Amino acid sequence: MITRAALCAACALAVAVAHAAPVAHQIRVRIDPATRTLEGNDSISLDSRRRVALLLSARLHIDTLAIDGRSIAVSADSAAGMQRISLPAARRIDLRWSGMLAPLERNRNHRETLGHTEPASGVEGTFLPSASGWYPAVDGALESYRLDLDLPASQRGLVPGRLIAERVASERYRARFAFDHPAEGIDLMAGPYQIEERRVRTAAGSKVRLRTYFHAQLAELASGYLDSVAEYLDMYERWIGPYAFSEFSMVSSPTPTGFGMPSLTYLGIDVLRLPFIRSTSLGHEVLHNWWGNGVYPDYAHGNWSEGLTTFMADYAYRERESPAAARAARLAWLRDYAAMASGDDAPLIRFTSRTHGASQIIGYNKAAMLFFMLRDAIGQTAFDAGLRRFWREQRFRIASWAHLRSAFERESGRPLAAFFEQWLERAGAPQLQIANAQAEEATGGWRLSVTLDQGAPAYAISVPLGIRTARGELTRRVEMSRERDTAVFDLPARPQAVVLDPDLRIFRRLAPAEAPPILREAMLAASPTQLAPGADNALEAAARSLAARLFENARTANASVGAALVAGRHADIDAWLAREHLAPRPRELAAARGSAQVWTLRAVDGRIVVLVSVRDAAALTALERPLPHYGRQSYLVFDGARVIERGIWPTRPQVWELNTTR
Repeated sequence: MITRAALCAACALAVAVAHAAPVAHQIRVRIDPATRTLEGNDSISLDSRRRVALLLSARLHIDTLAIDGRSIAVSADSAAGMQRISLPAARRIDLRWSGMLAPLERNRNHRETLGHTEPASGVEGTFLPSASGWYPAVDGALESYRLDLDLPASQRGLVPGRLIAERVASERYRARFAFDHPAEGIDLMAGPYQIEERRVRTAAGSKVRLRTYFHAQLAELASGYLDSVAEYLDMYERWIGPYAFSEFSMVSSPTPTGFGMPSLTYLGIDVLRLPFIRSTSLGHEVLHNWWGNGVYPDYAHGNWSEGLTTFMADYAYRERESPAAARAARLAWLRDYAAMASGDDAPLIRFTSRTHGASQIIGYNKAAMLFFMLRDAIGQTAFDAGLRRFWREQRFRIASWAHLRSAFERESGRPLAAFFEQWLERAGAPQLQIANAQAEEATGGWRLSVTLDQGAPAYAISVPLGIRTARGELTRRVEMSRERDTAVFDLPARPQAVVLDPDLRIFRRLAPAEAPPILREAMLAASPTQLAPGADNALEAAARSLAARLFENARTANASVGAALVAGRHADIDAWLAREHLAPRPRELAAARGSAQVWTLRAVDGRIVVLVSVRDAAALTALERPLPHYGRQSYLVFDGARVIERGIWPTRPQVWELNTTR
C-alpha cells in the first residue's frame, strides 16, 4: 500500500517538501457522478499578506476569482494537465470553479492506478486525490480545511478529518468535515456506499468513531473490519502514543487501489475481499496514521515512512507469529534485493514513493531492514523510546531522517550518524563472504580464526556467525569496519563448521547459492525477452501480453540477455528444455496438474528463465492478472487464474567446513 502523501510525492504537487505556513480552506463542493460534473466554492485564508500560486486540474476552470474582495481576471500557465495561477499578494482568496471529471476506469491494474492522478467519477465511485488538482490547492503549503460535500441521495462520501454533520434532504446527501491540523492536501471519495459505524474508546482513552463505507457486495464484511481496526488502534497507541484523529474509516474502491490517508484507508473491492487483508495490509494502513499521515516525511531528504511502517506492521506481525516467520520475511527482503539489477539500485535517501518494483525493494524492504538492524544495535527499550519521542516531538510536522536519528540518539545515548549515513547515502550493500576459517586445539578448549570479506566500500557492521561444534551451535559476532577483517574466538568445544549470518540479520547482497531464482528477478531484469516455442498466433499473442504485464522493462529481443519468458504448451516446453540442454521440468511440478505451471531456472550464462507451461492459449491468458503478484515465488501451479500450489527453491547458507588440527 501507499500513503496519500507518497502518492503526492510522485507528482508536481508534492507539497510536503515545503515549509510555508499552513493555509485554511472553506470549501463547498457539489458532485453529480452520473454526469461527472463538479461545482465548487472556496474561501482561502492566508496567515499573512503574501503572493501565492494556485494549482488546479486543466479539466476544470475558474468561474470567478477575487483577491481580498476585489475581482480579478484569471491568468494561468498550463503544463502536464495542471493549471498554475499566480496571484498578487493577498490575505484572502475567494473563487468558484467547475468542470467535468474524467470517467472512472475500472480496468486499470494497480501499477497503472498509482501513476494515474486525474480526478475521476462515475456512479460506482468517485476518487479525487489531492494530487489530481480537483480543488484550488496553494502551491507549496500545508492546508487545514472545512469542507461541505453535496452528493445525490444514493451516494455517500468523505474526506479525511472529523465528520461534523450529515443528512439526507431534498434528494441530496450532505456532509460537513473539518481537518484542523496542517495537512498535505485534500482527498475526496464517494460512492453508493452502505455505512456501518461503531464508537470505541482506545487503549490511551481516545474516543474514536469507526466507520466502513463499503459497496453493497462487501456489507457482510463490515463488522469484522471494525473489530480489526479497533485492535490495531490499541496496539499502536500502546507502542507509540495516542491516536491523533477522532475517527478512522475504511472505504471501498471499484478500482484496484490501495491508499492510506489521515483517518482513513481507501482499498479496492477485490483487495478487501481477500481473507488475509485484515491481518496484514489493514494494520499497515492504520499505522500510516502515525507515520506518513501523522508525521509527514520531508521528501526533499527522503521518505522514511514506508520503511518504518513496513517494519512496525508487516514485519512486526511476522515476529509475533514466530521467529521462523520473521526470518522468512527477512529472507524475502534479501531475495528481492538480490533479484534487482545493480543498475536499478539507488541510495535509500533518494526514495520518495513506490513507482516500480525496484523502488519498493529500496524504499520499503531496505528501509525496514535498516530499522531492524538499528533495533539490534541499540536494543528494544531504546528503540521503542525513540519512536515515542519522535511521535511526541514531530506530530503534524514535516520530519526527515535526521529527526528520526536524533530521537534514537537521545534515547540510546549513542551517536548514530555513521550508521545512518552508510545505509541511507550509499547505493549497494556488503557482499559478505567467509574468506578463511581455521581452528586448532588450545589450552582448555579450541581457538577459531575467521576471516570475512565484504567488498568495497567497507561498512561498519556486526556480523553474526553460527559456529557448529560437537556440543551444539554457538553464536559469535565479527565487528567489521574494513573490507577484510579477522576475528579469533576461544571455544569450549571442537568447531566443525562456520555459518555466515545464519539468521539473516544484516542487509547484504546474497551469494548466488543463497538466492536461487525467483520471479522477481525476471520482473526487474533490464532486458527481458519472450519466446513461445512451437506457438500458434493465439499463443504468441498471449505470451506477448503476459510479458507486458510481468516484466517492467519488457521487449522482444535476442534471448541471450537479461531474462527470458519461455511460454508454450506442455510438450513444446519439455522439448525446448531438452534442445537447450537445460534442466527438465522439476519434480515438484507435474504436467498433468492444473492448467498452467510456472517456474524459474538459472541458465548457464547466468540469465534467469521463466518457464510458463500451459494447456492452451486461454490458460496462458488467465495468468495475466495473478502472476505479477507472485514475484517472491520460484514456482507456481494454476487452475485458471487460481494458484493451487506454489513454492521457493531452497536456499543454501554460506558454510565453511573446518579441518581442525590438534
